[in-house]
Amino acid sequence: MTRIYTVRIHNRQTQTCHSVEVPEDRYILMCAEGQGVELPFACRNGACTTCAVRILSGELDQPEAVGLSPKLRKQGYALLCVSYPRSDLEVETQDEDEVYELQFGRYFGKGKVRRGLPLDEE
Repeated sequence: MTRIYTVRIHNRQTQTCHSVEVPEDRYILMCAEGQGVELPFACRNGACTTCAVRILSGELDQPEAVGLSPKLRKQGYALLCVSYPRSDLEVETQDEDEVYELQFGRYFGKGKVRRGLPLDEE
């Protein structure tokens, strides 16, 4: 028998809170949409950070979240498009740029980009 969990989603962008029922074998984003909740998303494949949330309480599984580093996962971030609930949950949406900066900021924005020269010649 499939377990069903309650997922409370605090949407920071719209200042709203929604509770949705999600079976353990269904993605949270898909179920939320099916219950009339509009949330940010883009790729639906776990490859970007548009649907990123911070886990406030509870547990989930996100084996396909290739767009989120293991470090950020350990810090409590998740991608709703590829997350399965493993308990009742409470999550909060994040700003995509915030999460992107946390994940990739050390690689980008560190100076002028030069084209045409190998790295060892710069």
